[in-house]
Amino acid sequence: MRNTEKEDTPGGVKNEAAPKPNKSADTVKEYGIAEIPGSAEEPVYIINIIGEIEGHTMLPPQSKATKYEHIIPQLESIEQSKTIKGFVMVMHTMGGDVEAGLAISEMVRGMRKPSVSLVLGGGHSIGIPLAVSSDFSFISPTSTMTVHPIRMNGLVIGVYQTFEYFEKMQERLTNFVCDNSKINKEDFEKLMLNKNELTTDIGTILIGRQAVDIGLIDAIGGIKDAIEKINQMIQNT
Repeated sequence: MRNTEKEDTPGGVKNEAAPKPNKSADTVKEYGIAEIPGSAEEPVYIINIIGEIEGHTMLPPQSKATKYEHIIPQLESIEQSKTIKGFVMVMHTMGGDVEAGLAISEMVRGMRKPSVSLVLGGGHSIGIPLAVSSDFSFISPTSTMTVHPIRMNGLVIGVYQTFEYFEKMQERLTNFVCDNSKINKEDFEKLMLNKNELTTDIGTILIGRQAVDIGLIDAIGGIKDAIEKINQMIQNT
């Protein structure tokens, strides 16, 4: 039987008390999770990056997307939490907004808490900086990563300044990947500008072991390996 609080009205009629606000619903709406990381009791927190990385422009409702305004508050809370000692990023992403992806990547790279990333299914395009931003990275054997130059949709003004802007943005992305992985800049740019592999674009598709062999990802593994690695890193801090 459900118990409800009631109060007497002047006419003697009993009214049920108003329901209390649903805090979990609010945090789902604001952050995409049931509760903010600062309230978690487990020492390891898992962040899921799934679908397309959404930037300042909202994607169509039928698109699966990860919103950067959901991920950044989680990372801020993790960094300040006294109970969370480290975190794992589980990724299955086609890429998305370059600046939003780089913002999340820079955030992860600059944190004191140890981090591990795991690419499942795909970690394409801007998913590559996200994958290498962690302290240690895994990729499952059948997962793929597509390395290609920056692209832009919509109206592009055909002047030299536009090319210069693209070149600067590409340089930012390339430098970040090479600074946070074992691949050198020359090899990464060769993969990015490969004309012989993709039918409608230039670039390279890397499958599991290939991403490890060229130094982009640290090791082959799954969720078990990622959890074991982060716990080991926590113990060593």
